Amino acid sequence: MKLRFQADADLNQAIVAGLQRYALDVDFQTALSVPLEGLDDSLVLAVAAEQNRVLVSHDQNTMEFHFRNLSVTGTAQA
Repeated sequence: MKLRFQADADLNQAIVAGLQRYALDVDFQTALSVPLEGLDDSLVLAVAAEQNRVLVSHDQNTMEFHFRNLSVTGTAQA
């Protein structure tokens, strides 16, 4: 199975653009294409999980809590 990635809205867009430019075979969906801007972290994780994507984020403040909750409960809850 090929890894598929989802950029969080806070991810530096230069990273996404560079990866899409130089690694054409990588499936990396932008936050704008979903759209994710303004969504709660738990919903962002749920969207990525539903689409079988690995979420890539710079959020070190709250995303870890939501990820742990999703990992333990199997559901993304606020």
